[in-house]
Amino acid sequence: QVQLVESGGGLVQAGGSLRLSCAASARTLSTYSMGWFRQAPGKEREIVAAISWIGDNKYYADSVKGRFTISSNNAKTTAYLQMNSLKAEDTAVYYCAADRWGTVLAGTAVRYWGQGTQVTVSS
Repeated sequence: QVQLVESGGGLVQAGGSLRLSCAASARTLSTYSMGWFRQAPGKEREIVAAISWIGDNKYYADSVKGRFTISSNNAKTTAYLQMNSLKAEDTAVYYCAADRWGTVLAGTAVRYWGQGTQVTVSS
């Protein structure tokens, strides 16, 4: 069983930065790929970024390319999402998730989810 705990959300002004962390209960990234998703009020959940267990495969949604960076620690127990140049439309609850690469990218039937952390960007 994999447990994921997010942290690092908060309130920031537009143009600012935040770094989200997702701590896993095991060496998750040695086995699974991890992704960051977000869900804004009234909208469906969408994938933001993903990183494979090898660490050299990364995916970014078009809306965050050039602004967000996904990474992991060497121990492969924590994934990070560095968010720069934040915009009001980035406001959402952010979730980390873990599963196989294709499953994470598809965003459906992902087995492991964190509890979510709120990111609010004021304009």
